Amino acid sequence: MDGQLLPALLLLLLLRALGPQGQGPGSGGPSGEPPERVPEFSEEDGVLVLSGNTLGLALKKYPALLVEFYIPQCGHCKALAPEYSKAATLLAAESVKATLAKVDGTTEPELTQEFGVTEYPTLKFFRDGNRTHPEEYTGPRKAEGIAKWLSRRVGPSATRLEDEKGAQALVDTQDMVVIGFFQDLQDEDVATFLALAQDALDLTFGLTDQPQLFQKFGLTKDTVVLFKKFDEGRADFPVDEELGLDRGDLSRFLLTHSMHLVTEFNSQTSAKIFAAGILNHLLLFVNQTLASHRELLAGFGEAAPPFRGQVLFVVVDVGASNDHVLQYFGLKAQEAPTLRFINMETMKKYAPTGEGPVTAATVSAFCHLVLNGEVEPYRLSQEVPADWDQRPVKTLVGKNFEQVAFDETKNVFVKFYAPSCTHCKAMAAAWEALAEKYSDRQDVIIAELDATANELEAFAVHSFPTLKYFPAGPGRKVIEYKSTRDLETFSKFLDNGGKLPEEEPAEPRAPYPETANSTVLPKEEL
Repeated sequence: MDGQLLPALLLLLLLRALGPQGQGPGSGGPSGEPPERVPEFSEEDGVLVLSGNTLGLALKKYPALLVEFYIPQCGHCKALAPEYSKAATLLAAESVKATLAKVDGTTEPELTQEFGVTEYPTLKFFRDGNRTHPEEYTGPRKAEGIAKWLSRRVGPSATRLEDEKGAQALVDTQDMVVIGFFQDLQDEDVATFLALAQDALDLTFGLTDQPQLFQKFGLTKDTVVLFKKFDEGRADFPVDEELGLDRGDLSRFLLTHSMHLVTEFNSQTSAKIFAAGILNHLLLFVNQTLASHRELLAGFGEAAPPFRGQVLFVVVDVGASNDHVLQYFGLKAQEAPTLRFINMETMKKYAPTGEGPVTAATVSAFCHLVLNGEVEPYRLSQEVPADWDQRPVKTLVGKNFEQVAFDETKNVFVKFYAPSCTHCKAMAAAWEALAEKYSDRQDVIIAELDATANELEAFAVHSFPTLKYFPAGPGRKVIEYKSTRDLETFSKFLDNGGKLPEEEPAEPRAPYPETANSTVLPKEEL
């Protein structure tokens, strides 16, 4: 009997040593508790979904993390979503060591507060787990642009060139290439160059310190060279030996010289035209379907080189979808070919006097006259309607505005609108009701002016609707109305001489741009 009990006792002692679950040592903590589970990251379409509990872990795991803060009802966020997901796919396909993630601002208010998120979508780029100083993402919103922006940050932003073959191959394979020639690659000018290369996504960058490449391209000092397959073919930016390389100056140089001497205005080029930073634009309106018009392009282009960086030469095809440009300049398609000049800072427009043939000589002469202040600007105005003052809301145009608005015997309240503006349409009924209410007041005029077809000397109108009050009396006083657009508030404003009786609480800030309370004229509309 004792011989049978001994093995049984040994087995019982062994089971006790293995623990109550019989799983052996190491299956739990020192107290036998199961180990704490590490939260897993969930994904949607290749994008990590983060929360307050998982952001810190993600920062530790992913050294290059781009995080989008969004809210489900935001239209701009919805538009970005497929591009963001596609960018994640592109990064994975190209083996770029960068990760995309997103945070729902409605469920993670602590995170939006921590990172100062006030509008949606907001994107922030975290490097090497640094939670306190993320980089604000201001790059493209298309997949290819997002992927390239990240690639330029986690990888080299410029290709290192060691020999003539490599340099020539880079120049030959791209329409435009920027190569930095630096004798010392440890110089701080090189860091400036590479930082610019990170953001200039529409250009390809190279970098070299090789003496044979300096010799091949005829250089003796540090220089940034833009190689291009159009116009001059090459543009050099020597680095100032005393001041060094200024990023702003180099950026403006590249922007100016990456533009064609003559650019055709269309939906693909408009953004670049307005971003070029060149304030003076000379426009040639032609009908590209007519051979006689196309023949004018050579002379127009011939006049352009001396004005590089000072005047941007633009061709507008009146036969294409450019009616909005014609309208802006007060032109009709049948008036082509014709020239117009505009300064984008003052928005003043100029036309040649005594329209003649468009040649290199006449184009150059017109530019010089405008730049020298020898041509008076013109302003658009519709004709004064015969019944302009017959309705409760009076109709103003450029030609009668000064006379009516600055009448010292009248208090004039004017709505400046655009026919296509939805906010203008929304307040139309209240404006009509206001005019009806004060129709018996001889000292009050309620009026409106189409600011897309009429321009004023007194001031420019940039957003719609714009409401301005011109009180009676001397001094040409102007008060801008910025409160609620309803009959009651309008009436209080008028009855109190152009001010509200007490300060009203400000309207809450819109959570994202699409809920803004006014329509701004797009720059593309010249």
